[in-house]
Amino acid sequence: MSQDHHHHHTDTKNISTVFFINLIFTVIELIGGIMTNSMAILSDALHDLGDSLSLGISWYLSHFSEKKPSRAFSYGYRRFSLLAALINSFVLVIGSTVILFEAIPRLLEPEMPQVQGMLYLSILGIVVNGIAVLRLHGSSSLNAKVVGYHMLEDVLGWVAVLIVSVVLMFWNVPILDPLLSILFTAFILWNVIKVLGQTLKIFLQAVPDSIDLEEITQKFKNLPMIESCHDTHIWSLDGEHHILSTHIKTNTVLNMSERKQLRRDIDALLKAYQIKQSTVEFEYPNEDCRIHSH
Repeated sequence: MSQDHHHHHTDTKNISTVFFINLIFTVIELIGGIMTNSMAILSDALHDLGDSLSLGISWYLSHFSEKKPSRAFSYGYRRFSLLAALINSFVLVIGSTVILFEAIPRLLEPEMPQVQGMLYLSILGIVVNGIAVLRLHGSSSLNAKVVGYHMLEDVLGWVAVLIVSVVLMFWNVPILDPLLSILFTAFILWNVIKVLGQTLKIFLQAVPDSIDLEEITQKFKNLPMIESCHDTHIWSLDGEHHILSTHIKTNTVLNMSERKQLRRDIDALLKAYQIKQSTVEFEYPNEDCRIHSH
């Protein structure tokens, strides 16, 4: 338990370090994008601004979401991470729309960016984001791993800017800058919309995509001592912590030993589906369901 706490503390510290690195670099990038007249760099600055928001909230929520359940939030505070995801998604959608409105007209009238400045910024971007990737390498928490993958994506984006800036040093093709900007922005929007869809489904308590409700219901029926099951519901608190509730009708009146064995069988079945918490109500033969009897 103390080892898990140590890993969690280390991951949180690494996320906080990466947050400050990313925030400082975002400011440099915004200024550099304006000075070099590069839409590609401004697009990536928007991306990094979204990253900074995500990192800051991830850092805060790594503490906050671990709070114990309270009278007001009996399930705990895990779902606050979804609220952060919603805020970040809307910020990125609005920012991406602004960038597209600026970049698309430049396809018709491309402007040559300040290529040398682009080159220097791209090298700085690769170094800064590379340090962030190394800092998060080997993290144990899912949160830190996801942040690490995001930083690696940024490194690859800066490699693309570096290639474009080198090309522009030798060939006069300024249209490459708005093209790269539009590709970056389209990629960001595609990923944001996917995350937004997943987040909204969790908020609306949809069955997680990784779980087949009918399959679980059938497996319940295949267990010994179970005649049928109904009112089975599965939802997720935060995309990782899944919850189930169900009513199970047994084919015989169970003694204490049989009841415990059936409970163990059900727990073993649910473990394969990442269901961390379950509420099972047993109904015996000839007993009416209390929900349907009202």
